[in-house]
Amino acid sequence: MKIIIDDKIPYIKGALEPFAEVLYLPGNKTTAEVVKDVDALITRTRTICNRQLLEGSKVKYIATATIGFDHIDTAYCKKAGIEWTNAPGCNAESVNQYIASALFSWSMRQRKDLAGLTIGIVGVGNVGSKIARTSEILGMKVLLNDPPRERLEGPENFVSLETIQREADIITFHVPLNLEGVDKTYYMGNESFLQNLDKQPLIINTCRGEVIDTEAIYEAIEANDVNAFIADCWENEPNIDLELLNQTEFGTPHIAGYSKDGKANGTKMSVQALSRFFKLGIDDWEPTNVELPEKTTIKIDGDQRREYSILAEAVLSTYDIETDDDALKESPNLFEKLRGDYPVRREFDSFTIKVKNVKDKTVEKLKLLGFNISE
Repeated sequence: MKIIIDDKIPYIKGALEPFAEVLYLPGNKTTAEVVKDVDALITRTRTICNRQLLEGSKVKYIATATIGFDHIDTAYCKKAGIEWTNAPGCNAESVNQYIASALFSWSMRQRKDLAGLTIGIVGVGNVGSKIARTSEILGMKVLLNDPPRERLEGPENFVSLETIQREADIITFHVPLNLEGVDKTYYMGNESFLQNLDKQPLIINTCRGEVIDTEAIYEAIEANDVNAFIADCWENEPNIDLELLNQTEFGTPHIAGYSKDGKANGTKMSVQALSRFFKLGIDDWEPTNVELPEKTTIKIDGDQRREYSILAEAVLSTYDIETDDDALKESPNLFEKLRGDYPVRREFDSFTIKVKNVKDKTVEKLKLLGFNISE
């Protein structure tokens, strides 16, 4: 058996070598020529798995170590008898951490508390559900929009997109990229959507660049139809629109899900899926030696401090979005390098907060966010 693995997928070396000849390649080097005698691919979003890549090959299975799978031509794969899998939810907590950091950083610049603001979450899957929970912990009013879930579960917990346009102070998108159909999300954030916002909300996109119309959001910022725009995903990555980048509150190089935890989860899910398909017997395989940051203990003295300040310090001590924003705006031509060489980031549950003079209700919120607590 022969397998090609994207060389940017971490923690995977050695896992499949006992069972196959393994070739590690950059995504852009995974061509039809090298794929033709391969049995399986473990890939990322940068490799377009379509007819041009796969036709005439021996490929039987594709695992992408990512939530998104719009880089896989699923219709062609079905026709060609190629099975595939993605890694749903693998980096959901990482995106949740990114959003929490973005919200605190933005609100501090605005000099307003998040508590009491209304957040509209468009797409309530693995990621959106976590952000809804975090938003509630932070005292925000949460509006959920997810037509596929609403059709399955009923309307009780969901609102229309028009309600979000009317009531939300913050709108964050967590939808798959659907190019057509009843649940089309391509250019969901278009000129019409952005011109019919009642409250000049903050707009956040961490799902797919094509969900937001680049020209429309740029014009909405210029016209003050929105308060600000935070973008992690862009049209035409890595050749992103530099004028839009310079207009963002925070712009980052598609790294919202790039915690080491999220990467390890994606790798684990891909290896286990491949094992099940080829009956390799390593269905419970997990990565080892996932890196930790230099500092995993956060000391917080809450004496004469507001709860908001304490929660913000805790979140921003684990990840500060401004660092990634500065790096991209300084060197936008290094978009891919900034992704490929991304530093160690771990999620909330890798950190212990040593609290002093912090009220019990605030400690409870820190625990709910996922932090470990010591006194």
